[in-house]
Amino acid sequence: MRRGRYYLGRVIKTGELDQEKLLAAIVNAPTVPVSGASWTITDVIDQTSRDKPFLFGRLSKYAQQGQLTVVDPVAHSQVEATAENLLIAASPFVYLPDFSGIAYLHVWNGVQEDVFRRRFSRLVEEAYDRFFVRCEIDPIADYQAFATKLRALEKISEIRAKVHPPNPLFGDLWRDLNEYIKQRNASEIVLAEKSDQESGLTSQIVELINIILEKTIRQIERPAAITDAALLMAADGYGSGKVVGQKDDEQIVIRTSDTQKSFLHEKEPDVEKLATIVRHKFEVISEERDMEHG
Repeated sequence: MRRGRYYLGRVIKTGELDQEKLLAAIVNAPTVPVSGASWTITDVIDQTSRDKPFLFGRLSKYAQQGQLTVVDPVAHSQVEATAENLLIAASPFVYLPDFSGIAYLHVWNGVQEDVFRRRFSRLVEEAYDRFFVRCEIDPIADYQAFATKLRALEKISEIRAKVHPPNPLFGDLWRDLNEYIKQRNASEIVLAEKSDQESGLTSQIVELINIILEKTIRQIERPAAITDAALLMAADGYGSGKVVGQKDDEQIVIRTSDTQKSFLHEKEPDVEKLATIVRHKFEVISEERDMEHG
């Protein structure tokens, strides 16, 4: 079986978009033309009424008029033929509503990881004529890889994070930031810190990630500083974050999306098996990061 890389993210729903509308948009996806190709969601299997709910589908890219080569057995030659709605590429995905989690296949030269996020979001929004709905897929960072990159920095000069209200999970280390977002009734918050000092910013982000990886979150007596908390929130798939630092007199930029969690699995998956694997991945993430349903 040929294997491919599946990436993990969170589906962020803002405006009038809620869980019910998201699921309906996936099940009854519109067709959207982009750059000469058409995009839609096909082969949907809706298992959201189960105890462990999931929804499977394929983000499909196709040509309304496609060319393919066929054999003319009489002339013993290959000839070009025209086919309607010729599939170009398709990326299987699994969505878990109780985690707002999604896993999707990166298809080289067809449905690349970043392309999947953009097209999926566009289809959901177009299902409601883009009227007061907004959909995003935010990558979930691999903490180990993220921390390794951060440890290599000699100093941090800038931290930026854009975060959205989590639903339905939240992390203990950014509990206060989560409460602040709810109190402000905000759909998005942007935080930025910058230092021109020789020593750079005072940040505990590496120490906090180490605490998470060592499973000692409960020993922390005070919450993370607000910008560090926002960066962790973005790394958990509820936004995007960026750290700018210095290493060997060179400026280094590290983004939470640079270390996105992923795994290898069959490109043509057994649906039940894939859904089970994806759920296990999200359960491990929630346990590792001490995330709770709010």
